[in-house]
Amino acid sequence: MKLKSLILGSVAAAGLSTAGFAADLGVLTSLDVCDELGLSGLTISSDTNCLQISGAVNYTFEWGNYNGGGHIIANTPFAGAPNTDGVVSVDTPSNLVGVSNQDWDSKVETLLKFVGTASSDFGPASVVINLRQRDYQRARDAIGVVNGDAHVLRAQDAYVQVGDTTILSAGKKGSIFNEGDDEPFNFTGLFMSKDADVGVWEGPVRKGGHVIQLESSFGEGLVGKIGLEALDRTDNEAGSLIGVLQYAGEGITAHISGSVGGLLDGVQTVGDTYAVHAGVTSTFDAFKLRAALAAGGGYNPAGNWSYWNGLVSGEAKFDMFKVALSAEAAGGTAVGGAALDTDFGFGGSIGATVADGIEINIGGRYFNDGTAGVGDGYQVAAQLIASLTETVKLTTEIGVYGHAADVAPAPVAAAYSDFYGSAELGWNPGGGFSSSIGAKVQQNGAYKVTFKASKAFQ
Repeated sequence: MKLKSLILGSVAAAGLSTAGFAADLGVLTSLDVCDELGLSGLTISSDTNCLQISGAVNYTFEWGNYNGGGHIIANTPFAGAPNTDGVVSVDTPSNLVGVSNQDWDSKVETLLKFVGTASSDFGPASVVINLRQRDYQRARDAIGVVNGDAHVLRAQDAYVQVGDTTILSAGKKGSIFNEGDDEPFNFTGLFMSKDADVGVWEGPVRKGGHVIQLESSFGEGLVGKIGLEALDRTDNEAGSLIGVLQYAGEGITAHISGSVGGLLDGVQTVGDTYAVHAGVTSTFDAFKLRAALAAGGGYNPAGNWSYWNGLVSGEAKFDMFKVALSAEAAGGTAVGGAALDTDFGFGGSIGATVADGIEINIGGRYFNDGTAGVGDGYQVAAQLIASLTETVKLTTEIGVYGHAADVAPAPVAAAYSDFYGSAELGWNPGGGFSSSIGAKVQQNGAYKVTFKASKAFQ
C-alpha cells in the first residue's frame, strides 16, 4: 500500500507541475479537429480530418400462414404506366393438404456509415461511405424461396461532398428529389396513398444511383437543388435531370420538385419520362393543412401516356380530441392516349386521449376505382395505444377490409370482407435499443407473429 501511494502521489505531482509550467509559457491546448468542425457523436480525429462512425442493426422475424396469394382491395389508375405496383391487398392463408402451410421470414439489416470531414476554403469537405447488408431468408409453405430484397454487404452510398451554404456532391447517393409534404393525417391513411409509398406518386423517372448534385441555401428558409442522377444506368432510362425548390419557415414547409428521365441515350424512346411533385404543409395553432399534387408521363410511339395524382388532408386538435380528414384523386391517359377513369378516395379519423398514457383512434378509408362495375374498397378500424410503463407500450387494433361486388362489364366478383385483430407490445428501455412482439389474426384464416429488435449508435 505504501508503494502504491507513493507512485500515485508522484504522478499527481508531476501532472500539477507540468500544467503550471505550460501555463507559465502561455501554451494552450489545441481544440480537437472534430470540435473545430462542430461535429459530434462517435468520432476519431487526425490532425486534419474528423471521422464520424454510426450504424445500426435491425432484426425482424415473422411466422404464420399469410402468403396464400392476396386479395385486391383497390386498383390504382397507373396500371398502364411503368414502375407502379397497382394493387393493395390483404394477407390470405394457403390451404394445402398433407404438407406444411407455414410461412416465415427472417431479416437482418446491417448499416455502417463513415463520414470523414476536413476543413477547406469552400467549407467542410467530406467523404461518405454507407455500407449496408440485408440478410433475408424467406420460406413459403415451408419451402425456401428466392428473396430479391436480400443482398451482400455493399456500398449503399459512396460519395464526396464539399461546401457550406452551397454544397456540391458526387458519387453514389440518394436523390435530391423532394417528395414530402404529402402524407395524409388520418391514422388509416388512404388506399392510393399507401400504394404510392404513402403520399402521391413521385413518378416514373429514375432517381439516385450515380449522381452529380448541387444545392444552395438562399436564406430565409429557401433552398434550391439541381442534379444529374441515374448516371449508372445503361438502358433507355439512363440519365435524369432533377430540380428542387423548397421552403421551410415558421409554420410552413413547401416544395416543388421536377424530373426528366432518359437523357443519356440522346434519342426519343419509351424511357423518356417526366414528373412534377409539389406539396405544402401549414400549421396554424391547433390546425394543420396539407395539399400535394403530382403529375407526369412518358413517351410511347403508340401514343404518349400521362398521369396526375392529388391529395388534401387536414387535422385539428381540440383539448383531448384530434380530428383528421383526407381525400385523394388520380387520373390520366393510357398508352395510346385513351383517357383513364378518375379514381378517388377519402378517409377520416378521430382520436382522443382518454387518460394519462391511453389514446384511442377510430377511423376508416374508402376507395372508388372509377371503372364501371368495379366494386368500391373500404377499411374501418379502431386502435388503442396504452403506455403501460415508461418503457413499455401496447398497441391494439381491430377492423375490417372489404369491397363491394363487381358487376358487368367488369370481371364479376363477389363482395368480400375480412375482419382482423392485432396487438403489439413495444419495449424501449433506452440506449438506442427497441424491441417489439406482435400478432395479427384475420377472419380468412391468415395469421402472423412478428418479433423485432434494433439498436443504433452514432
